[in-house]
Amino acid sequence: MNPTTPTGGPVGPSRSALRPLSSSEIWIDGGYWAEKQQLNADVILEHCRTWMERIGWIGNFDRAAAGTIAADHAGIEFVDSEVYKLLEAMAWELGRQPSETLEATYLSLVERVSAAQEPDGYLHTSFGRAAQPPRYSDLEWGHELYCFGHLIQAAVARLRTGHDDLLPAVARRLADHLYDAFGPDGRPAVCGHPEVEMALVELGRATGEERYLELARLFVERRGHRTLQQIDFGREYFQDTVPVRDATTLSGHAVRALYLAAGAADVAVETGDAALLDAVRRQAAAARAARTYITGAVGSHRRDESFGQDFELPPDRAYAETCAGIASAMLDWRLLLSTGSGGHAAAMERVLLNNVLTSPREDGRAFFYANTLHQRVPGTEAGDDELAGHRAEGGGMRSPWFDVSCCPTNVARTLASVHLYFATASERGVQLHQYGDYQVRTEVAGGTVHLRVTSGYPYDGTVHVEVVEAPDRAIALAVRVPEWAAGAAELSGGEPTTLADGYLVLDRVLTPGEKISVAFPIEARVVHPDPRIDAVRGAFAVERGPLVLALESLDLPAGWDLNAVTADPASVRTTSDGAAITVEQHTPAEADWPYRAETPSPATARAEATLIPYQRWANRGPAAMRVWIPKD
Repeated sequence: MNPTTPTGGPVGPSRSALRPLSSSEIWIDGGYWAEKQQLNADVILEHCRTWMERIGWIGNFDRAAAGTIAADHAGIEFVDSEVYKLLEAMAWELGRQPSETLEATYLSLVERVSAAQEPDGYLHTSFGRAAQPPRYSDLEWGHELYCFGHLIQAAVARLRTGHDDLLPAVARRLADHLYDAFGPDGRPAVCGHPEVEMALVELGRATGEERYLELARLFVERRGHRTLQQIDFGREYFQDTVPVRDATTLSGHAVRALYLAAGAADVAVETGDAALLDAVRRQAAAARAARTYITGAVGSHRRDESFGQDFELPPDRAYAETCAGIASAMLDWRLLLSTGSGGHAAAMERVLLNNVLTSPREDGRAFFYANTLHQRVPGTEAGDDELAGHRAEGGGMRSPWFDVSCCPTNVARTLASVHLYFATASERGVQLHQYGDYQVRTEVAGGTVHLRVTSGYPYDGTVHVEVVEAPDRAIALAVRVPEWAAGAAELSGGEPTTLADGYLVLDRVLTPGEKISVAFPIEARVVHPDPRIDAVRGAFAVERGPLVLALESLDLPAGWDLNAVTADPASVRTTSDGAAITVEQHTPAEADWPYRAETPSPATARAEATLIPYQRWANRGPAAMRVWIPKD
């Protein structure tokens, strides 16, 4: 093991408006997010490892090393990637909170993966050995380069947390093999699932090897030239119909599209390609304006897990995959670093709190793969040993594991590193993007800045910033104002300030011991959809602070049908962690035809109901649920 100094988070641009912080510069020390990270450390990591050990996905590497894998491969062809995402999660967790037990587990798992690597650097358990399909014989569906990308990102996490040891060595050999196979003198092809692009850029940033960046650039430029075979979903599914520079929005398979956009943004930043970066920004903005759910989730098609058309956002058919939400946050983080625009931090807040954190059950032992916004009937509680299908229709309850379990491991690596998305630095100061209880200690021009941030966020809207240490010269402290609080934030102890690009900016000498507080109005508020979203026209949703709320059937009177409920938006009232609302039940007479000339039946009953944070639904047992409530 070769320990070094931690050098940043999942993204480490060599040039950017804002500088990401390392695990030694920012840490969560209590409150809401500490509970999430501790649940991840105590439960989710081991839950993922145990499941993959039990069903043979980790054992694939042992059988590959032993030469017996062709006859006994467990799982679909890309399950290697789930082991790699778990390794990435472990690496970030060890950087956050060292543990001898976790370190031993991590190192043992790395050794098993390493043993399966072939002499030329290739490492995949589904291809290339006797009686297996040849290497790179199915670029459309084989996911080889996708899996390699996740291995490389796991290695980058190890490097960025201060260790240049076995997994980074494995990743270098693999990346060198990729350059030989697909570089300027290799095969001019791309993988059906983008992912390797951003991984190669990060490995190049972490190691200084320019060939990795060059290969990532080639993969981005080759995309959209119809090099992949036609499939039933169309080449748009692979983002292989229009070059990245020419695309106007994000389309096709949602996770693929977002991973490609993130990789293209990385390439653009490192190569100084302003036109490519502008193209990615435009695509992200167009998708946010017309192809994003109120929760920040994306993907309205279950069959092909894709973005729908503009304003095609049905709540009851929402796929809204957890992995797509994580990919959205990854893209917005890159755009935030490159632009400094608070809109990207706001988008991250929305998708993390209302899509990503909806996935894990409160005990960390079951997950949503898809995240519907309207569950018409109560689901069925999954057994602790039940392996679920990832495209199951209307399950309504989380499952402990899936035949394709990309989401649990993606949640694990996100929670282990989420603190690294909370704040950044620049030469002149520090920027606070997300809120909770955490500390920042970093260097700016003039000396060290050490801040302690405390807040009951997302349930309480007051954020306190205590100055622990600061240089004796003016610095700029930027505090993001959420979009829903614009014009209503109240600042104390921080004047004078300016409002710039979504941030309150204090530009002055900070005194150790002083406290600055910002209060954001946390009251429940009614939100109306764009009329072009046909599926929810005539309905409204309720938000409280940064949280989207939902109505669960468990909070209705016995015998009420959630699907026959309406409400008056004016009846919404704020509660301690959600809202209350007056709902009405409509029970039309039975008929053999659901369409009639007269107006809908009048309400037959009225009651008070509680709205809970959407992220907490389905934690009290089977229930129907809806985010959008028809107006009375």
